[in-house]
Amino acid sequence: MDLLLIFKAFIISVIEGLTEFLPVSSTGHMIIAGDLLRFNDDIGKAFEIVIQLGAILAICWEYRVRLLGVTRGLGRDAAANRFVFNLFVAFLPVAVVGLLFNKAIKAHLFQPFTVAIAFIIGGLIIYWVEKKRAYRPHIHEVEAMTWVDALKVGLAQVVSLIPGTSRSGATIIGGMLFGLSRQAATEFSFFLAIPVMVAASGYDLYKHWDVMDTQQVGIFAIGFVTAFVSAFIATKALVQFVARHSFMVFAWYRIAFGALLLIYYRADLFQAL
Repeated sequence: MDLLLIFKAFIISVIEGLTEFLPVSSTGHMIIAGDLLRFNDDIGKAFEIVIQLGAILAICWEYRVRLLGVTRGLGRDAAANRFVFNLFVAFLPVAVVGLLFNKAIKAHLFQPFTVAIAFIIGGLIIYWVEKKRAYRPHIHEVEAMTWVDALKVGLAQVVSLIPGTSRSGATIIGGMLFGLSRQAATEFSFFLAIPVMVAASGYDLYKHWDVMDTQQVGIFAIGFVTAFVSAFIATKALVQFVARHSFMVFAWYRIAFGALLLIYYRADLFQAL
């Protein structure tokens, strides 16, 4: 097995796992990492799908008791029914818009310059929300959400179709603006990631099935496990972090990282202008 390929796979998998559920855009980081490591061909795209599934499994494992409880109570327990219905309602907007505009988005927006701008704008929004205290939380538990609350978060999630925006960032900050506490918004973002990422990964897997190569099983396995472990660590750390801190550090990170990208890809900036 090619050691250089293993190294690339490991680095990209760690980046995916650590950034998928943080408000910093895993897609943006993956585009940049794939470009810098020259791992953005068809095999690289298939690899990204596999490691996203590893990250999803980390959430399922972390909340396995709660998810099993909801599964067992589905159809009989009102709270379990409401939980699943809220996830479905929040999932619908991004599913519809994604299906309608997926090709156009990937054709025109999946580039370093777009990612850099989205990083900076997203950072400024997080800064504004935290600095100005633009949110007034009145929902402190996911179970207290109504379908209207879920729909609002789902609409906020649509913005994350722009690479560099961050699905987690859009749902968490959107949730906070619509009345969820940091903890509730973060937790709902985790749960919402399951249907969204499963659907997106399943769709991409179907589209890239012809490039799946059995000779790359070892690389895919390394990536899957690495993404699972790093995502598991990142989610536990984020839950502990939001209990004591604001998201200001992520705002500064996004602004600084976006600025660095603009400097690094300045040729793309001039071309875009």
